Amino acid sequence: MGSNRREFLRWLAAGGTGVALAGLLPGTAAAETGTIVVLAQVTLIDGTGSAPRRDVSVVLAGDRIAWVGSGPVPEIDGARVIDGRGKYLIPGLWDMHAHGADLEDIVPPLHLAHGVTGVREMWGYAENRATKGKIERGELLGPRVVLASGIVDGPVTLLAPPVLQVSTEAEARAVVRAEKAAGAELVKTYSYLAPDVVRAVADEARAQGLRFSGHWPYKLSHLEVSDLGQHSLEHFFGVSIHCSSRRDEILARLKSTPYDPAAPRDFFNLARRLEFESVTTYDRRVARAYFERLRCNGTWHSPTLTINRVVTQPAGTHQRDPRLKYVPADVRESWAKGIERFAPKTPEDVALQERYYQETLRLVGVAHEAGVGLIGGTDCLNPYTFPGSGLHEELAFLVEAGLSPVRALKTVTGDAARFLGREGTSGTVAVGKEADLVLLDADPAADIRNVAKIDTVITRGRVLGKAERRRMLDAVEDAANRPTTTNARLHSLARRGCCC
Repeated sequence: MGSNRREFLRWLAAGGTGVALAGLLPGTAAAETGTIVVLAQVTLIDGTGSAPRRDVSVVLAGDRIAWVGSGPVPEIDGARVIDGRGKYLIPGLWDMHAHGADLEDIVPPLHLAHGVTGVREMWGYAENRATKGKIERGELLGPRVVLASGIVDGPVTLLAPPVLQVSTEAEARAVVRAEKAAGAELVKTYSYLAPDVVRAVADEARAQGLRFSGHWPYKLSHLEVSDLGQHSLEHFFGVSIHCSSRRDEILARLKSTPYDPAAPRDFFNLARRLEFESVTTYDRRVARAYFERLRCNGTWHSPTLTINRVVTQPAGTHQRDPRLKYVPADVRESWAKGIERFAPKTPEDVALQERYYQETLRLVGVAHEAGVGLIGGTDCLNPYTFPGSGLHEELAFLVEAGLSPVRALKTVTGDAARFLGREGTSGTVAVGKEADLVLLDADPAADIRNVAKIDTVITRGRVLGKAERRRMLDAVEDAANRPTTTNARLHSLARRGCCC
């Protein structure tokens, strides 16, 4: 006969062989009414970068972790006990560059089914603000959402409306204030912003208590925007240029070349060509100084290697991916068209972009060794970049870049939480943290691809076993095959065939 709930909570409060959560003492609502789940005798990879720990048990009370320790856990009547022998427990994963949360029948369940319990949604608008509200109120099952502003760009832009186009410092400040009022948790900046406008965004964001993250604004260097406080640089755009012996020459050319409103992609194509060429002029001294400046300023890199791999391969590479069954037909069509605008076509272009991608991988490793913060994200819903499972690919690419599997996991767990300022509640398996966890059938520290071998996902304390996750995926497939039209913004994103 097991102990009752109060006796069990007294054992927790006494500490057992671990440390109890003070907020779950007997008499609190969470303790008295929340479901108790015991994950027994797992091997724990806790998200801190520490080595795996064997024979650890983790107790959940409601939506919080109440106890972590070794040794026996008392039986309790009504508790759900999950046998973790031979299994591996990691924190829930964060996709730190995601899109499309408002495609509610598709994207949120794909994230959760693959262990992604949190996302940084990098294009905020009314529909995904509404989706976030539904998730937080418990009306929709989905990951935690940290929501960016709308994308802020200049009067010339590669994006279709509703991109927030600003020309002056006053307009920039007004947009930052409006987006904060609408619920943005960070400001998302884009490529074609003028230098004075970027400075105004940085200053107003600081005044409003927000960070700003986004693309490299071409008319400023990475060093300049890092000095202004840009929190993360997305997609690794321009890193090879900033590590080149020709850096100043290339940046000067970009600064002196005007944007053409009639052909905005021409400038983007110029910048990409200069990036591809710059890999042949890598300079270790320049790279060391560059990464040290970013490290000192607290500017992180979000390499989004998953989308970078897609767009540096021939267009037909992914058109038979079995995961396409989870993607609505209209989005699949947009992907097929969008990738044509970006992918290499001639053998010479294929070789050039392959060399660029391999150099990108190498430079991610250099950044890591230099102590620059890295966060893992996919840019999902760009062509052939899949919600949920795409993050498993991102982790494999980070390992290919030189990170250990445990360190790669840290980029999407403990480091993600620290970047977001949520380290007190998320990102690691520790007492008091949110009960967002993934139980694996095989060791990701031995092979990072084992992160895809999921036994159980726990989101906000809710247990999603294999059967429920299978039902979720079947429902996504059914939804993808319904004759519906998805959000126009998602089509804009997919048709452009590039990182956003």
